[in-house]
Amino acid sequence: MSHRHTPSASISPAYTGRLSTSPVPTLRMPDESMEPQAAYRFIHDELMLDGSSRLNLATFVTTWMDPEAEKLMAETFDKNMIDKDEYPATAAIEQRCVCMVADLFHAENLRDDDPSSAVGVSTVGSSEAVMLAGLAMSWLWRQKVGDGKNGWRTRRPNLVMGSNVQVVWEKFCRYFDVEPVYLPMEEGRYVITPEQVLGAVNEDTIGVVAILGTTYTGELEPVAEICAALDELASQGGVDVPVHVDAASGGFVVPFLHPDVIWDFRLPRVVSINVSGHKYGLTYPGIGFVVWRNADYLPEELVFRVNYLGGDMPTFTLNFSKGGNQVVGQYYNFLRLGRAGYGQVMSCLSTTARWLGDQLRDGEHFELISDGSAIPVVSFKLTGDRGYTEFDVSHALRAYGWQVPAYTMPADATDVTVLRVVVREGFSTDLARALRDDLLTVLKTLDELKPNGHFDEVQPFAH
Repeated sequence: MSHRHTPSASISPAYTGRLSTSPVPTLRMPDESMEPQAAYRFIHDELMLDGSSRLNLATFVTTWMDPEAEKLMAETFDKNMIDKDEYPATAAIEQRCVCMVADLFHAENLRDDDPSSAVGVSTVGSSEAVMLAGLAMSWLWRQKVGDGKNGWRTRRPNLVMGSNVQVVWEKFCRYFDVEPVYLPMEEGRYVITPEQVLGAVNEDTIGVVAILGTTYTGELEPVAEICAALDELASQGGVDVPVHVDAASGGFVVPFLHPDVIWDFRLPRVVSINVSGHKYGLTYPGIGFVVWRNADYLPEELVFRVNYLGGDMPTFTLNFSKGGNQVVGQYYNFLRLGRAGYGQVMSCLSTTARWLGDQLRDGEHFELISDGSAIPVVSFKLTGDRGYTEFDVSHALRAYGWQVPAYTMPADATDVTVLRVVVREGFSTDLARALRDDLLTVLKTLDELKPNGHFDEVQPFAH
């Protein structure tokens, strides 16, 4: 008597069947279901075609966290931050994070027994934070110029900033009809100056943006000097213009690496600050914060009070629903590391960045633009005419798995091309040494090539 064998689940085909020739559709929902293991394998294998996030030296965004943080974040995937009445513990954690950020930046009127004394919100990265800060400055300008005959309805507000700002500032200006006034860079200077700011502000300026850790080079703009120049202008009867600090990259670095640098609310002219928790806040994306000096600088008209899902809820956000797990991850970091831990991490990252900068400086190929001492970012360019470009170096490094971006600098310095390495937690000194070695190999190969891409001589075949 013959027996028909039922295929064992343990040896069943991985996907849709070993002899199947029908690919899984990608642009429409498949007609049939598939087993969860098969769906996982299908997507997991496709994602292998991505580059390794740990070797992505282009991004500022965190690519490693403690396993305990990952566990907490996985446990809170299902919690919607907007449902504060349903998730009061998560809501309280969010406000504690806002308080800790405001305290780190020396905001005013903070009370240890009153979490509402901190004026700020968590956001989906610094992009949303920038939009909210810009809106607050715009509405404060409206209040100042009034709604009379020559009021704000008849004028177009402007925002003064360097051409080195992140593209989200351009988005803010376009989306909310604010005229961007870009201050140009020049070769050898990739930050704005107080003199440029004074020459650009006028009665329609809603604010000046100063960057603490520029995207292009990681440099710190002279926030204190810009504020001092604007203070002097206002004291002489000129326009009185607030300053916003875009601390997306440097806000969780400078307080620990350079505590003597005065850039935050200790400067009376600074009214708001944004920072990315998912950059050097060491949290997976996307989490950011925007905080204000005090309640006077966040117009009440921008705060909505919504009776939703059982509670009266003040909210100032561009989005509504947002996962609670990023806030939980940020809170974990704040508790786990504390100020001492953040200081130790930033010191280690800075040491690695400066070592890499020294290696590049000591070679013959590169000129350093930033050496990793401001924030852990090293930017550099090729010296002389070598017959190849920074883009060639970037492309060649990809063969070794490294993603090192090459890009041209902003307005009036577009002739300058730069390579940049962002040192993040997870980029160890061993990896830095491996990058240095692979870079030397790449440069040796490129040096042997003519500008037209051929070797100087026929190369011997070798196994």
